[in-house]
Amino acid sequence: MIEIRFHGRGGQGTVVASKILADAIAKEGNYVQAYPEFGVERRGAPVVAFLRVDNKPIYDKSRIYTPDHVVVVEPTLVEAIDVTDGLKPGGTILINTDKKTTDFPQYKAFRVVTVDATGIAVKNKLGTLAAPIVNTAITGAVVKIFELAKLPSLQDSIRETIGIKTEDNVKAAAEAFEQVVFGKAGGK
Repeated sequence: MIEIRFHGRGGQGTVVASKILADAIAKEGNYVQAYPEFGVERRGAPVVAFLRVDNKPIYDKSRIYTPDHVVVVEPTLVEAIDVTDGLKPGGTILINTDKKTTDFPQYKAFRVVTVDATGIAVKNKLGTLAAPIVNTAITGAVVKIFELAKLPSLQDSIRETIGIKTEDNVKAAAEAFEQVVFGKAGGK
């Protein structure tokens, strides 16, 4: 089983991203769960979402305490909370940032991967300049990094889920898929 925890803020599409990914993964014959954990439900408040993937039915419905991987949708959360809490040694941290993977020496025990999902969302006019919606770009990066689904399955899921600027969202996912920057284990 693969378990992934997402950290974002309300309004960025973090929960929708996990649901789009779940749909894409299920299209390829795997079992999947996607669910959020909310605190104060308001725009800008921290949001956590979870994704479980397996090739057999998943019966565990609990929160993910020891994820295999972490996706940081909102880069300011890197400084605000411990996004690595419970992350398994050697796990991957995907961070939405325009910084280099080596700019995160605090994560030397993990593999750091980056993608500028915010820049991609702004370029594709998803959301506003002040509040870009980065969820579909993040999904493209997740598919590239973890190989849980193929890009066409993800694009089909986006088309089925996103009713506004659908093709711009599909394009954002493809751009992020191509623009992922891989770091080495140990944060290098």
